[in-house]
Amino acid sequence: MTATIALVDDDRNILTSVSIALQAEGFLTRIYADGEAALKALIDNPPDLAIFDIKMPRMDGLELLRRLREKSQIPVIFLTSKDDELDEALGLAMGADDYIAKPFSQRLLIARIRAILRRSEGSSQMPGAPTAETQGPLSRGQLAMDPARHKVTWKGEPVTLTVTEFLILETLAQRPGIVRTRNQLMDAAYQDDIYVDDRTIDSHIKRLRRKFRQVDAEFDAIETLYGAGYRFSEE
Repeated sequence: MTATIALVDDDRNILTSVSIALQAEGFLTRIYADGEAALKALIDNPPDLAIFDIKMPRMDGLELLRRLREKSQIPVIFLTSKDDELDEALGLAMGADDYIAKPFSQRLLIARIRAILRRSEGSSQMPGAPTAETQGPLSRGQLAMDPARHKVTWKGEPVTLTVTEFLILETLAQRPGIVRTRNQLMDAAYQDDIYVDDRTIDSHIKRLRRKFRQVDAEFDAIETLYGAGYRFSEE
């Protein structure tokens, strides 16, 4: 079935350009100019996924997400200002599924959308392949991951990850001690024919480490093998 994507942004140029790009990829779109206009429609007629700008007049994206989560668990991607980690942290803590910083590549946004739809619905899995619903929880040393619920804990403490970060960590943790190249991590995180710069994977790894060190200052389970890639150590 064709997925429906709701776009909420006060920038008409972004609404138009992203809507056209999504329609070209086979998605249906609905557009809203602000959070107040979108809220009732999102609850009464929920799309498969919604994309919110954070900074909007009348009702910003954070308030829209807070009120939406009282009624609905539809996947949400936030559009944020570049390097605005406060907005990112607040959004993820409130129940957003991922974020992407402006200015952004439309192909990258589409890859994130597909990754989230795969995880939330299993809609694009190959026949016979395990989905998030059939994969059991993963335990490696102090790390516990539950793909079906998109939950991660370290030493029993919750760690909030984006979908992309979750997929990268899951790929590393599935085979502790085995080095994963950046290309392998790209394939796991995006699963589409899209080029992602090596530095993008490095940035995700840095964010993963920072989030785990907020829980455990001594966290060192993600190791860098210079010139080779990364590996997970459960020791």
